[in-house]
Amino acid sequence: MQDKFIRIKGARLNNLKNINLNIPRDKFVVITGISGSGKSSLAFDTIYAEGQRRFVESLSSFARQFLGRMSKPDVDEITGIPPAIAIEQKVNTRNPRSTVGTTTEVYDYLRLLYARVGKTYSPVSGDEVKRDTPADVIEYIKELPSEEPVLILAPINWSKTEERTEKLLELKEEGFTRLYSGGNVYRIENALQGELNTAPDVYLLVDRIIPGDFNEETEARMYDSLQTAFSVKMGSEAEQELILIISGTKTRKFSTFFERDGIHFEEPTELLFSYNNPLGACKECSGYGKIPGIDESLVIPDPTLSVYQEAIACWRGETMRSFYEELINSSHRFDFPVHKPYKDLSDNERRLLWRGNEYFTGIDKFFEMVESNRYKIQYKYLLSRYTGKSVCNSCDGKRLRKEALYVKVGGKAITELLDMSISDLYSFINTLKLNSYEEKIAERALKEIKGRLRCLIDVGLPYLTLNRPSNTLSGGESQRINLVSSIGSSLVGSLYILDEPSIGLHPRDTSRLTDVLKQLRDLGNSLIVVEHDEEIMREADQIIDIGPEAGRYGGELVFQGTLSDSSENVAGSKSLTLDYLTGRETIDIPESRRTWGSFIQITGASEHNLKEIDVRFPLKTLTAVTGVSGSGKSTLVRDIFYPALYRKINQFGEKPGIHKEITGDISKITSVEYIDQNPIGKSSRSNPVTYLKVYDEIRRLYSDQPYAKANGYGHSHFSFNIDGGRCPECQGEGVINIEMQFMADVQMVCESCGGKRFKQDVLEVRYKEKNINDILNMSVIEAIDFFSSQKESSAKRIADKLEPLRAVGLSYVQLGQSSSTLSGGESQRVKLASFLGKDSGHDSILFIFDEPTTGLHFHDIKKLLDSFNALISRGHTVIVVEHNMDVVKCADWIIDLGPEGGDNGGEIVFAGTPEDLVKSAKGYTAVSLASKLKV
Repeated sequence: MQDKFIRIKGARLNNLKNINLNIPRDKFVVITGISGSGKSSLAFDTIYAEGQRRFVESLSSFARQFLGRMSKPDVDEITGIPPAIAIEQKVNTRNPRSTVGTTTEVYDYLRLLYARVGKTYSPVSGDEVKRDTPADVIEYIKELPSEEPVLILAPINWSKTEERTEKLLELKEEGFTRLYSGGNVYRIENALQGELNTAPDVYLLVDRIIPGDFNEETEARMYDSLQTAFSVKMGSEAEQELILIISGTKTRKFSTFFERDGIHFEEPTELLFSYNNPLGACKECSGYGKIPGIDESLVIPDPTLSVYQEAIACWRGETMRSFYEELINSSHRFDFPVHKPYKDLSDNERRLLWRGNEYFTGIDKFFEMVESNRYKIQYKYLLSRYTGKSVCNSCDGKRLRKEALYVKVGGKAITELLDMSISDLYSFINTLKLNSYEEKIAERALKEIKGRLRCLIDVGLPYLTLNRPSNTLSGGESQRINLVSSIGSSLVGSLYILDEPSIGLHPRDTSRLTDVLKQLRDLGNSLIVVEHDEEIMREADQIIDIGPEAGRYGGELVFQGTLSDSSENVAGSKSLTLDYLTGRETIDIPESRRTWGSFIQITGASEHNLKEIDVRFPLKTLTAVTGVSGSGKSTLVRDIFYPALYRKINQFGEKPGIHKEITGDISKITSVEYIDQNPIGKSSRSNPVTYLKVYDEIRRLYSDQPYAKANGYGHSHFSFNIDGGRCPECQGEGVINIEMQFMADVQMVCESCGGKRFKQDVLEVRYKEKNINDILNMSVIEAIDFFSSQKESSAKRIADKLEPLRAVGLSYVQLGQSSSTLSGGESQRVKLASFLGKDSGHDSILFIFDEPTTGLHFHDIKKLLDSFNALISRGHTVIVVEHNMDVVKCADWIIDLGPEGGDNGGEIVFAGTPEDLVKSAKGYTAVSLASKLKV
């Protein structure tokens, strides 16, 4: 009988303290605890790692030789573990070809749908393109008026055929007797005598019929004649065409070729719709949609301007003004709206502006002229100024060859579906009308498409489009898309381990996510979710709390059970999670809100879905920008406000999103810092102490030791970034990266240094019996205790510089932990710690944080808010893009966007204090915040 539990005995990995526990299978289990308590060590490094190891061990010896032997986690025994799948909170790919559609496999099924039931339409006449058969011709003839004679002709390429005599004799031997030319019928003998030598077109007369009463015999004869006409050979190939002459005047052509209006079309196949395959990708851009060329955003830097207001930057000034005047003076000839803002121009009007016509030189022609004169320095400079990534002219950024766009389902090309939001596409697919034959063919593909689209909506991503690149997704969006892929695969009996799937999700959508997780469980799978979200914890079948604190003070099983069980155990429990869930501990609401007078204002923000909104950001306060996923928060703050303010302060920087202007008390801000969840360093050797510059002090301390001085070791010998003291084999990495053909690379501990990163003689240098590797392996809290207990002022200085890491809740992180192993939330808090550790003097910095509560427990959020208040007390400003209501309730000012995501968002629902937002009852944030404020 199958064990109903995953049984773990003696788990000791990292800070886990020899814990034993039984996790029920086929249940929805949440593992929680404060940051660094050991949740991930248990879920990923122990349970998932063992599941992976067993999978590898189950492979053949031939396959295992390419993988190497995976080490067993530090645990006595694990039994009852199903095949494990981990879904982590990282953007999976940097590949620009990967999109939401390809990741979720929706696009694969759409390609299948278009290949099987798509209909090709001629761009010339709009008629459907298909291969004609004798049956099609018979149906056509049946509909003709009776007693009108019909001639069945086969083309014989008379004007192109040499050796006509030989070919005519062959046709005569095959039983044919007549030819047709210019409305007259001729015998083949006449042609052999040269009577038709000068005729431009001559056809073989296969049969002559009079429509009327059809019976089996006449239909059979007609079918044979049509089959014969389609297969007549005059050259090396069968012509596969026939022509009907009706009543001597009307002509109708039929062909077994896939053609119409003189154009040969590609028959739909799955590969025709793949921009990752040469058969479907646009030839010019190879399926990327963009090519190096003139960048539209540089040519039209402010789309809110009209052509008359000189929106076209390259035509400003005296030298090139003639092109501007040519357009303005001739615009009335073709009714071009020169006073309409560029962003409001239709696609046809924009295309005209770029391509030009007989009255004016278009922007494309203008740059062709510049290109031809690039040998002149001024033209070369002009060209470089406007060059970047431009939309491919051949496919207009659609990435597919034009033949793929002639195929339509429900009247739409596949690229039109890719540009729809998920919610709009779901509506379109549900209302798609097919005939009974097509429905049977498309049944499975439509079922898969609907299921995945429904799931994308359920996990809170209705605003995305299928052509959204995967590398532009946030960690939470990426994780939820992977979740959709997993549900779509319909696996049963598996173990799913998820790392905070609620990241980036507004409380409005959390219930949808829990419904999806329960659906995955109900399919027959086991779910282990590492999570801090209160609602998800309350919905779980069981909660496992690891703690009670972080690092060496954690790693214990402090609670396992349901919340209904917790009431009996709360009194003696060490669980901080239960304290917050039961209300024994709370994140206090500020006694008063900070008032403000100074502000910075963005006017006319209209990038993406923002609807020309005007927004004020108060200074020297805590401001929360809220709203459901896709409402426009990141567009407003990351794409417009930050680059616009940065450019205003520094006079250079990235181009901000579309807006009219940025005004206000900008002079009161000395700098602006955007603190996101990107890694803290590009090198894998980057770590928290190098980022905070604490490692310089540590290296100086070690270079001052007697053994180091005696051997001539300076600061550089204790660096793993330059040659000298670092291990020459692994270059200070501690691991060797082994490239695996067709598989992910494998990292192995360096055999030369044993993962210690330095040469053995450098490791002989010791301070208080600790070498440099021992220090790097300490956690922050261990290092603070160690250095603060020493007498040297340099050691105490190191301890003081590490304090900000403890203040932001990173006491458990190792000093030398590679930046590549830090989560997005941890990287963000390391950046915050670096600013807390600086004496900014009289500076006034505006800090922008993108979802800073990622990966944080209730207890850690309290510390984070203390850090924010510390920054504001020094005269700085803090703006957070956040969904966590515990942070939002502590804000001085809230800017709530919405009301929905995508096209239905982009408006300011409310701007004011948390109390006023709740009283207004506007939007979903007000509803979620009401329970926290109890107004």
